[in-house]
Amino acid sequence: MQVTDNRRNITVGVFIFIGLVIFVLGIFTLGSQKKAFIKSITIDVVFNDVNGLKEGGNVWFAGVKVGTIKKITFYGASQVQVAMNVEQEAQKYIHKDAAASISSDGLIGNKIIVVTAGSLHAPVIENGDRIKVNVTLSTDEIMKTFQVNNKNLVDITTDFKTLAANMVAGKGTAGALLADEQLANSFKLIVQNLKKTTEATNKIAIDLNTFSQTLNTKDGLANKMLTDTVIFARLQASADELQKTAKSASELTDNLTTASA
Repeated sequence: MQVTDNRRNITVGVFIFIGLVIFVLGIFTLGSQKKAFIKSITIDVVFNDVNGLKEGGNVWFAGVKVGTIKKITFYGASQVQVAMNVEQEAQKYIHKDAAASISSDGLIGNKIIVVTAGSLHAPVIENGDRIKVNVTLSTDEIMKTFQVNNKNLVDITTDFKTLAANMVAGKGTAGALLADEQLANSFKLIVQNLKKTTEATNKIAIDLNTFSQTLNTKDGLANKMLTDTVIFARLQASADELQKTAKSASELTDNLTTASA
């Protein structure tokens, strides 16, 4: 009888020991996940809307979990104060002008707080500091923006559909060009004339270029007339003589007219 009682006591003791081991391991496991045994400081931030943020949520910095949300309380008239535990190891990287924003762990995951580093010239945060808010678009606001964009896209598609229908029906200038064969031929003729005009303009430009090159030719007549002072003086003298001759001829004509009268 005594042996049976001893076995029962040993069995109960073993189960109690195993239960205590599991309990202690569970505490340390949860503590490591929540980082409850890591030295930390407490900072806070005040939001207008926490968008479903919960106590125990994660605090991220540069893509790394550096703390947890300690407490969420109402602040002032309609704001919400969020207290956060941040590891002392990460404290040296976060400065007093850092900012916090609410984000999601994935597209539809749990709400988290994302903390920026701030500027390097500012001192690092200390226990009890309050950092500013970095305002970002919430998921609801993003969805509203998508809805507005979708509506605009539908309106644009409807307008294009109406425009295409009018063109097929021959309405408007574009529709008339597609439906009226005579008008389309006239438009083609205008395009052909513009093409010919462009070709003629290009030919004139080429001819002018050739002529200018001829003027620049040293032994050319045009170049001599423009650059040789002797030839230019002779041409000027000849022009003067021609002017005098024309004047004399005019006087002679006047005299003959007077004599015949």
